[in-house]
Amino acid sequence: MELLSLINGFGKYISLIRTIIIVIIIFLIISFIISLIKKGLLKKVKSRKQKSNVVIFSKILKIILLIGLILIAFSSYYQSWTGLAVWAGLFSAALGWALQRPITGIAAWVMVVTKRPFEIGDRILIGDTIGDVSEISLTHIYLREVGGTIASEESSGRVILIPNSILFEQKIINYTMQDDFILDEVITLITYESDLEKSKEICLKAGLNFLDPELKDQKDAPYIRVFQQDSGIHVKVRYKVRPSKRIETLSNIHNEIITNINKTKDVNIAYPHIQVVR
Repeated sequence: MELLSLINGFGKYISLIRTIIIVIIIFLIISFIISLIKKGLLKKVKSRKQKSNVVIFSKILKIILLIGLILIAFSSYYQSWTGLAVWAGLFSAALGWALQRPITGIAAWVMVVTKRPFEIGDRILIGDTIGDVSEISLTHIYLREVGGTIASEESSGRVILIPNSILFEQKIINYTMQDDFILDEVITLITYESDLEKSKEICLKAGLNFLDPELKDQKDAPYIRVFQQDSGIHVKVRYKVRPSKRIETLSNIHNEIITNINKTKDVNIAYPHIQVVR
């Protein structure tokens, strides 16, 4: 009788034990899947900060999973699925409203890590903000600002934090996604009376003198384009340059073109002026 009483008493906990075992098995299976995802992301990231973000992200997923399984197990044991559904609905609505931006930001971070629309060191334009990517965190993109305090594409010394959530809302321009160099140009407006061939030679020589040493192929050499304007002729020298060197190279080429034109009698720069003829 005592043995039967003990068995009957133990039988009351069989359902609870079964529920706990099922929860543990499901948790281990999904944790294994999360670990595989974490390994895949760790292979794609490069910096120590990004690796830390992956670890934190996986821990957050596991905590959310554990809480959800405990709630499901609790409702299953007490046969109260309706209460769980109502509670889960209200909780999800409140959580979704409160964490809409952070959740969107994490989703954007996953997109950046997996799809790699830009990487650390790339110069990008997000909305109207230009900068060099210095860090990619779970919630923000850190940009070393270019311009901002000055009317030029040179580093301002400021760091701008861009929320990841806006990456789904703003256009993103990557200056160096396909190549480390971008195409730039210097425009010189000369008079119609100027020697066009000498003008082209001066502009092309200036572009060649400040060409990056790594650009040795003929396809990367500077070239000239000529266009007619109302007040003169546009002579454009187009060349490839690193984004970080763009303004420096632009200034150097302008300086050399102006200097050499001033030394040449047959070439004159066109500018707005009034000439009185008697």
